[in-house]
Amino acid sequence: MALKALLVALIIISMVVVPIMATEHLVGDDQGWKLKFDYNAWAESKEFHVGDKLIFKYKEGAHNVYKADLAAFQSCVPGANVEPLTSGNDVIDLKTPGKKWYFCGVNNHCEQGMKVAVNVQQVKEGSSAASGISTLNSAFVAMLVTAFVMFLIIIV
Repeated sequence: MALKALLVALIIISMVVVPIMATEHLVGDDQGWKLKFDYNAWAESKEFHVGDKLIFKYKEGAHNVYKADLAAFQSCVPGANVEPLTSGNDVIDLKTPGKKWYFCGVNNHCEQGMKVAVNVQQVKEGSSAASGISTLNSAFVAMLVTAFVMFLIIIV
């Protein structure tokens, strides 16, 4: 009976620990991805870390999102062979540290300020509910917990 309780606890922990380690950032907060919004101020008020997600919400067809390098961001011209995200609910995983740039390529929206630059930092310290794993990759933690639970199931 105690073993089954342990298994249930481990499954619950594995479902809770991974989401705690990442933050979903709705670009523009409750305003979403739109014209006439100060995305510089928005980005400066946030901390972005590897493992976080950027979510661009907008009316499909009204806007889009281009991932860019600095030159494309400054000129508002997408790089060659870069396809825009167009779903209206675009999710971008922040996988590496460093500066990241995004802009809307519809009409002259980018020139009107519809662009955002974020500085992605390493995985944040102390972000996990379980001590000692805060700097580990969340997928690795999930894999370890899953492997341990499967091991316990096999030996029962």
